[in-house]
Amino acid sequence: LSWGAYGLPGFGRYPGPYGQIVSALSVPRVHATGVVSAVNFDFRGIDTLGEEFILFMAATGVSTVLRRLRAERERAPQDEASGRSVPSTSDAVRLVSVLLTGPLVLFGWYLTTHAQQSPAGGFQGGVLMASALMLVYLGGQYITFRRVSPSSLMESVEATGAGAFAAIGSSALVYGLPYLTDLLPLGNSAGAVNSAGTVALISFFVGMEVAAAFVLIVAEMLEQTLMVRKAS
Repeated sequence: LSWGAYGLPGFGRYPGPYGQIVSALSVPRVHATGVVSAVNFDFRGIDTLGEEFILFMAATGVSTVLRRLRAERERAPQDEASGRSVPSTSDAVRLVSVLLTGPLVLFGWYLTTHAQQSPAGGFQGGVLMASALMLVYLGGQYITFRRVSPSSLMESVEATGAGAFAAIGSSALVYGLPYLTDLLPLGNSAGAVNSAGTVALISFFVGMEVAAAFVLIVAEMLEQTLMVRKAS
């Protein structure tokens, strides 16, 4: 790793042509001023689709491994597992959680829906929105977290987000075009909210899938701590 890092070019001296080509094509071809988003959701959108399904399968795997076993039953919905005492939430943690939950949701939503304008996108925005729900748990109780993010709803959102990304790509095949070819209007001006065609749409669905996947993973882990084995 050290040898590889030592051989990297200096900052601002990128020798390859890929960066210059993408910078030159992102605005006229995609109408996206966020070049990173143009790369993620257009130029190499098929790679991003694979990355999204890695997270999708991770959430599926966690749900499968931590599934409710027949020899287990759920305790009363409280933040205390068998043999483990959980201290009550401090006022400082509760205050910070209350103050940051709303801004995190808003900022995450902004990043998810404005990928065409900035190097943001659904991955970053989805993680922020999921973090806001984690603050609900940290500043409150598990039962509150479960009420604001029911598993059935999160599963539907995750499946819809992942499936919509794949469906957007498949729509181009109907017209005999390569997978993930942009079929939507690019907008009149680059960097506008309605510009970049499918870039903004894909980013939105990616954000929904990422947020729901992380919430499901954490919810499964929290739920597992509230399981105790039935007395034989």
